[in-house]
Amino acid sequence: MPLNKRTPCVGICSTTYGDLVCRGCKRFAHEIVQWNSYDDAQQEQIWQRLTRLRDEVVIQRVVVSEAARFAEVRAGEAFAELDGGALLYAVTRHLSAADAPLADAGLAAADGSVADALSLLKLLDGEIYDRSKAHYERNFKVPA
Repeated sequence: MPLNKRTPCVGICSTTYGDLVCRGCKRFAHEIVQWNSYDDAQQEQIWQRLTRLRDEVVIQRVVVSEAARFAEVRAGEAFAELDGGALLYAVTRHLSAADAPLADAGLAAADGSVADALSLLKLLDGEIYDRSKAHYERNFKVPA
């Protein structure tokens, strides 16, 4: 197994402080501990769950408000391979890094609650974390 294998880790691990779901990568504590012992199929299954969860949240929370402007941004080389939730998330992250408003890419928060990309990313992250936690509690948590 190569040492440079891709991992969902984003370097903000909260399981160190007792969380059962990491606030950074949204993996469960046991998945983080056992990651290097998982085979490719097990790792891929975790990646798929994390990607599906992110995409579900993004598609519900981010809308294209100006199709022509979004098409211009989407045509950029950085986003050529992406679509759906992955595309919306990547564009939102790009805007956040540039400290640009969502409107610059023809995007908006579905509920109109925020106009800047960083605030929207924080909302998305919180929703993904809450859903990850609910998934963990439903499937793994042992009643006290």
